[in-house]
Amino acid sequence: QVQLVESGGGLVVPGGSLRLSCAASGFTFRDYVMTWVRQAPGKGLEWVSTISGGGSSQSYADSVKGRFTISRDNANRMLFLQMNSLKTDDTAVYYCVRGLSGSNVRGQGTQVTVSS
Repeated sequence: QVQLVESGGGLVVPGGSLRLSCAASGFTFRDYVMTWVRQAPGKGLEWVSTISGGGSSQSYADSVKGRFTISRDNANRMLFLQMNSLKTDDTAVYYCVRGLSGSNVRGQGTQVTVSS
């Protein structure tokens, strides 16, 4: 069955960095656009970034542009999100999504907390 497992979250101080990973299985990974979304406490899901199946095209929310980088390793069926210059507003549960942000195929999430 389709499975997406995120990892790499944690507690980091403002200005710090984290790298999130998502291990995919149960489908042909390279055939799918992949997306990161996040949900801050008390708020709805927010789109963060999307990458094409081949990895050549990426898009970012304005709130993370220039700080976050999405990438993928199709050979190993992995999706990544490099997060630099983290802000307290980046605190959220981050989810890996198969397809675009409206898809309901996503992992269990990984918590990112940015706090001094």
